[in-house]
Amino acid sequence: MHRRGTSTLTSARYTNNNDVERDTSSTSATTRQSNNNIDNETVLHQMTGGRRAFFQYGISSIATAVTISLPQKANAAALSKKQPIPTLGSSAPPFSLINTKGQTTTLDTLTSDKKWTILYFYPGAFTSGCTLEAQKFQQSLPQFQENNAQIVGVSVDDVTKNAEFCTSEKLDFFMLTDTNGEVSKAYGTSLSVPMVGTFSNRQTYIIDPEKKIRWVFKDVESNIPTHAEDVLTRLKELQTV
Repeated sequence: MHRRGTSTLTSARYTNNNDVERDTSSTSATTRQSNNNIDNETVLHQMTGGRRAFFQYGISSIATAVTISLPQKANAAALSKKQPIPTLGSSAPPFSLINTKGQTTTLDTLTSDKKWTILYFYPGAFTSGCTLEAQKFQQSLPQFQENNAQIVGVSVDDVTKNAEFCTSEKLDFFMLTDTNGEVSKAYGTSLSVPMVGTFSNRQTYIIDPEKKIRWVFKDVESNIPTHAEDVLTRLKELQTV
């Protein structure tokens, strides 16, 4: 298999937790809501980072579709106060969430057999970016397993939707449902959009068997096609330190 990264390459492609924070990434999002007259499929995608942040999202109902665009200066005000991302080497925030098998999963259960955990947060199941990301992790899953690592996804989607997503994409790993976005907040990935709701930014964490955060991939959106491969490369590097 062709390898795309060394320590230098991976560091250049992603921002780790010790780097200076850049501006809040721009987001375009449309969310499925099934309450009263709204019943749409979630579309949360193109969360591109950098200083050209231009925040757009749309809300559709059966009768109307309204698109609201906020310029760069209004972007920060539109999002909830961003929670800090845990520092490298710190203990990963604990959690207890329901997985797509209907069982409770905690950080303790994930690390009980001394495996490394690739905990990746994604905006919404069945969207193009999230589908591609999941497919790439599935393709690389045997290699992660060979390196004593497991893949676990997290989103605010309900258990049923996440389960359908896993079945549709034939995923051999499960997703966790962060209903209120509290775990996303603890990991610094939560974004709240007025009139849309709260969802998880696309970020990935490598957690070692001692529950320590060893690496954070922030700019996943612009690297989705190669993200799983990049995570695998970084994992191997960390395991040799």
